[in-house]
Amino acid sequence: MRALVLTGPGRAEVQEVEPPVPAPGQVVVDVERAGVCGTDMELFTGDMSYLRTGRSWYPLRPGHEWCGIVTAVGEGADRSWLGRRVTGDTMLGCGHCDRCRAGRHHVCADAAEIGISRGFAGALAEQLAVPATALHALPGAMDPTLGALVEPGGNALRAVRAAGLRQGERLLILGTGTIGLLAALFARAGGAEAHLMGRDEATLSMAARLGFGHGWTRASLPALPWHAVIDASNASHLPALALDLVEPAGRVVYIGLSAAPSTIDSRDLVLKDVTATGILGASAGLAGAVTAYADGSVDARPLVAATLGLAGTAEVLTGRRPAGAGAGPKIHIDPRR
Repeated sequence: MRALVLTGPGRAEVQEVEPPVPAPGQVVVDVERAGVCGTDMELFTGDMSYLRTGRSWYPLRPGHEWCGIVTAVGEGADRSWLGRRVTGDTMLGCGHCDRCRAGRHHVCADAAEIGISRGFAGALAEQLAVPATALHALPGAMDPTLGALVEPGGNALRAVRAAGLRQGERLLILGTGTIGLLAALFARAGGAEAHLMGRDEATLSMAARLGFGHGWTRASLPALPWHAVIDASNASHLPALALDLVEPAGRVVYIGLSAAPSTIDSRDLVLKDVTATGILGASAGLAGAVTAYADGSVDARPLVAATLGLAGTAEVLTGRRPAGAGAGPKIHIDPRR
């Protein structure tokens, strides 16, 4: 089968590789759609910290936002998965440690991440092997575009839940990329008043297309009480700004990661009695994202600017947008093309 392989920093190519055979407890999925994520781009450039710590290494097959049809099951896996459209959890814990048994498999010390770490092959390929325990069934009417947006949606939903907003409370989201826009969609669906802050007016255009009338730059941001702030940016200075802007006794949620270390003043955290939460992974938000997409309360499809074949992935990883792409921040890959 064909798969995208990262062979070193800045090097990616489509290769012919052996198709997966399901191990006991695994299924094989024919991938219909896979999203290109900022993590994939960091793995491509070599900037991802896992490459320095030894948790990831080249050659590497990326792709952790996906959906597809189950076409084979291994020994011990439920055969009722055959023929079903599914997506899956990126975070694969050992299943035996205290963290896994407590439902925190996403922070298991021995966790593998599909398409990211410990050599687990990803979904930017025609087929993917994945543990059946990681699967989430998708309703038959849900199209592949939404199916491949469940993983980033689960991350965004977890961030919104951590913000702890009550009906009508005001949320400020720093960053207008995929996670920031998804967080705004989930917050609006839950009854919150969602505002977004972008670098400039151009970065706020997609928010306006999605019907968000409260889009600001730092210069235009009004002095309103922000009951919660979500930092969904990759800017090293914005974690401190989030803490500065949030209301006393409010909540700050950190889901963005900057390339350089960021700092906050813990005295501000204490003296404002602020609750700060970090979000890693979509695991606990996947089911909720599927439900929101299925019932129509959140439509994330406008975030996808273009869908390319597998051969177009390398160019996307360099940061270049394909010709004719729409305004959305997300690029999808159809590995069957």
